[in-house]
Amino acid sequence: MEPRVGNKFRVSRKIGSGSFGEIYLGYHLQTNEEVAIKFENVKTKHPQLLYESKIYRILQGGTGIPNVKWFGVEGDYNVLVMDLLGSSLEDLFNFCSRKLSLKTVLMLADQMINRVEFVHSKSFLHRDIKPDNFLVGSGRRANQVYIIDFGLAKKYRDSSNHQHIPYRENKNLTGTARYASMNTHLGIEQSRRDDLESLGYVLMYFLRGSLPWQGLKAGRIRT
Repeated sequence: MEPRVGNKFRVSRKIGSGSFGEIYLGYHLQTNEEVAIKFENVKTKHPQLLYESKIYRILQGGTGIPNVKWFGVEGDYNVLVMDLLGSSLEDLFNFCSRKLSLKTVLMLADQMINRVEFVHSKSFLHRDIKPDNFLVGSGRRANQVYIIDFGLAKKYRDSSNHQHIPYRENKNLTGTARYASMNTHLGIEQSRRDDLESLGYVLMYFLRGSLPWQGLKAGRIRT
């Protein structure tokens, strides 16, 4: 018998993995709806699935935000059940021989900017903007871009009074070096502008096929 989570979903085959753990295809027991099920070992050194589930709850209802179906603990695992989405933009980019037309990039940019703006409107920074963290929908929503993976997200302002949370310096790099902003490389606390700078690099990557600093060793980078 296939394993179950939350007495609502049965777990099928593995479809991916990440720093947090593994992702499985699952099905709702009553409706047979396909879902994505993320598993994270409860003993992991830096657990993030509970935190991520809370951010998804805050963002629920936004266009291009996947729906959370269930979060809980099953045995030795934190488990997050969400909408099953389609391919990442990185996968689609590779499928298209790593070159997208200007028109395609602009159409993606329109949606991606809206997703980041929505996250910011809820007082959060994403802090890991990269092609792997934008997915297209499946079925009727195949033309819609979704933003995912909020394990590194951080609040940048107080929700009640919209006061900016104070900056800190000498921060270790958070996110993915290839798309990180200059301030992030310099150890300066990230803000909204850094998400947008990273998004700009992602769009250039889609247009050019690569970024000029890809493959550089850290010691060779000069600021």
